[in-house]
Amino acid sequence: MGINIRKPAEIEKLRLANKIVAGTLSLLRENAKEGISLLELDKIAEDYIRSHGARPSFKGLYGFPNTLCTSLNTVIIHGIPTDYKLKEGDIIGLDVGTELEGYYGDGAITVPIGRVGNQDEALIACAKDSLYAAIDCIRVGMHFKELSHFLEQFILKRGFVPLRSFCGHGIGKKPHEEPEIPNYLNGSNPKQGPKIKEGMVFCIEPMICQKSGDPKILQDKWSVTSVDELNGSHYEHTVAVVGGCAEILTQE
Repeated sequence: MGINIRKPAEIEKLRLANKIVAGTLSLLRENAKEGISLLELDKIAEDYIRSHGARPSFKGLYGFPNTLCTSLNTVIIHGIPTDYKLKEGDIIGLDVGTELEGYYGDGAITVPIGRVGNQDEALIACAKDSLYAAIDCIRVGMHFKELSHFLEQFILKRGFVPLRSFCGHGIGKKPHEEPEIPNYLNGSNPKQGPKIKEGMVFCIEPMICQKSGDPKILQDKWSVTSVDELNGSHYEHTVAVVGGCAEILTQE
């Protein structure tokens, strides 16, 4: 099965689903303060999504139990919300998906709670900056492997490493579609494999580790950390290729 090309009407439907993702993340950023629990954040996300006529697409996906992935400190992705209350110095990754009239949205941010250390600030900045730099470099005709190579080089130049074995992905009428978009180059030649084309829609999501990119899945069978057991960070946007370059759909 190849990579889907979306018609303008489909991209508009994806834009609507992703606008709800953007609104959810904005609300979560406002509420992610010292003293709030991860389950409270999860409820805020679900209530917002449903109030806008959409469905929280992560809930039940592959058996995931909640609306929101809450990845705390050393957890980089797929953290399950608990009654843990955020405290000063934490960093929290917030990843959420929506489904609206059969079309999906997906996005993520990492938020510092109060004052955090310089290393954590740099870690979060790396995830965010690499995401926006990658979006800016996207052009029709570029190989997806070139995009992966760009992300890897950006992350390495910041002194961090990408999480391995997990990746960005296509999105549309399913939450995960082709292609897979790692944050690192598989193989030695970036100028091979599928090319980016007008009308493609996909998620780019840098997942940043400090020393080792090798993943470790915790006992809950969802939470992913690095084997270095140091803090990580994660940012994600859904983009559509329109007019030869990438348009961010996950923004208000």
